Amino acid sequence: MELFGFEINRKKREAEQKSAPSFVAPINDDGAQVIESSPMGSNFAGGQYLSSYIDMEGAIKSEIDLIQRYRSMSLIPECDAAVDDIVQEAIATNDLDNTVSINLDRIDSNNLSDGIKDSVRKEFEHMLTLLRFRNTGPDLFRKWYIDGRAYFHLLTEKGSPKKGIVGLRYIDPMKIKKIREIHKKKDEKTGVEVIDRIEEYYHFSDAGFDKTGTNNSGQVLKISPDAVIMASSGMMDATRTQVIGYLHKALKAGNQLRMMEDALVIYRIARAPERRIFYIDVGNLPKVKAEQYLADTMTRYKNKLVYNADTGEIRDDRRHMSMLEDFWLPRREGGRGTEITTLPGGQNLGEIEDILYFQKKLYKALNVPISRLEADAQFSLGRASEITRDEVKFSRFVDKLRHKFSVLFLDLLKTQLVLKGTMSAEEFDKVREFITFDFQKDSHFVEMKEAEIYRERVNTLREMDEFVGKYYSQNWVRKNILRQSEDEIEVIDQEIEKDKESGDGEGDDDSFDQY
Repeated sequence: MELFGFEINRKKREAEQKSAPSFVAPINDDGAQVIESSPMGSNFAGGQYLSSYIDMEGAIKSEIDLIQRYRSMSLIPECDAAVDDIVQEAIATNDLDNTVSINLDRIDSNNLSDGIKDSVRKEFEHMLTLLRFRNTGPDLFRKWYIDGRAYFHLLTEKGSPKKGIVGLRYIDPMKIKKIREIHKKKDEKTGVEVIDRIEEYYHFSDAGFDKTGTNNSGQVLKISPDAVIMASSGMMDATRTQVIGYLHKALKAGNQLRMMEDALVIYRIARAPERRIFYIDVGNLPKVKAEQYLADTMTRYKNKLVYNADTGEIRDDRRHMSMLEDFWLPRREGGRGTEITTLPGGQNLGEIEDILYFQKKLYKALNVPISRLEADAQFSLGRASEITRDEVKFSRFVDKLRHKFSVLFLDLLKTQLVLKGTMSAEEFDKVREFITFDFQKDSHFVEMKEAEIYRERVNTLREMDEFVGKYYSQNWVRKNILRQSEDEIEVIDQEIEKDKESGDGEGDDDSFDQY
């Protein structure tokens, strides 16, 4: 299948045929819609034709609905502030260094030569250029974080796929869906239906899919899986049938906070002002005339001024009834005559503990430290002991997000290297787990923390200086106190020898300098 794309996994079908037969499909955490085609069914089973209708009720419906809920949730001010904290922490940009760089130090030279490593680094820089990651990296990460997935269409030069990827187009997750079609056959010996092959592709509709799983235009494109790159959150729902976003567990807390705030506004408007009760003496008038007299009195003394909150104008408008209306009650002859009584307003309007509770609950659901919610909270850049446990957990959570987001870089890099013939798909899969990405961090914070770490190590080394050579070896001190690796020790020793030969190290007799 090579429609609107290119096929790079030529041996996939052969590998499937060599594998042992099974009646269970492999589990994938990509949220693809699974379609099974029976060997006794027709050729239309599983949506073989683009014009056929596919019942995606249950998967597409809930997925589209979830994405809409995530985007609506991100517009809540508290949620928006939390997402901004996460994005700024994950993707730090500056004018000097790259936002992210590839690290190939864990790959042995026997598996990947230095020349190929240089080619991999060059192609990775090309991918960052196509993504415009230096300028749009935070926006792209924000979209991925909110939606829980990100799709890109790979563009190649027509007739020359070996030139590699020449362009990337972002695809709205509302307009695309991955389909996994499972073809089964009946085993001749047991009579059980086993999996013959698995076909994967994407369905794309420019009009988008609605909540029912259908599209408005009725036109769906079938796209090759190699022409689309997908990066998901890696989280699945309880049924493990669809991908959920990182805002999923904050949906309830966000809705509760929004309802509590609305209820608070309504309560304050309704209960805050003082109201008056007018007792109007109607004497011995009949009921009808008494009601008419009461209505005339209300019209005569009623406040007809209405305040428009949108324009800031005050106008006389009798058509508007507000919640601040006074009460008018008739009183018969023999009573105390006309009387005006004032009702007190609400007494507990300043209590917002419930609002603060749900704000903290929302921040906990988003894994953001609650201290960042407080306006008067100060974040210290000093000693490590001053950093709270929540900040440490938040830093680890951000590292996890970076790792999940890096799947986008790996898949792009794999496709690019395979198309250009630098590496085969099998060779890339062997070294894939050893490729890491170094994201730029807050330079000031990192500088302060690294300086403190080095200072503490040096102070510990000074205190242990008299015990070196007696109870501890120099090699042990360098590995356990200074935290130097074998490669670092080798490089440092070579640099020390060069300094001695050039004379830069002469005159320094302190034992501390030998480290």
